[in-house]
Amino acid sequence: MLTAGKRLAVFSIREGKGGSIWVRAGSAFVNKDGSLNVLLDVLPLDGKLHVREAAERRDTAHAGGGGRYGLEGGLDAMQVGGHS
Repeated sequence: MLTAGKRLAVFSIREGKGGSIWVRAGSAFVNKDGSLNVLLDVLPLDGKLHVREAAERRDTAHAGGGGRYGLEGGLDAMQVGGHS
């Protein structure tokens, strides 16, 4: 559910040889009236964006790195799904 103050992550998802490649495109924030402010760092090549709840940030000093967005390797070029 979208509630005021909620932080969302914005991604551009592209199909690659090994599966889907998720590229972090920016952030979005829910306003008091339920509308969104979207702040983009990059523009998608295909004009499509995917918005989802942002993952909780981890303490990267404790997690041994973890990439820019708190996951191993970061979400900047995360591959998901994929076909062989």
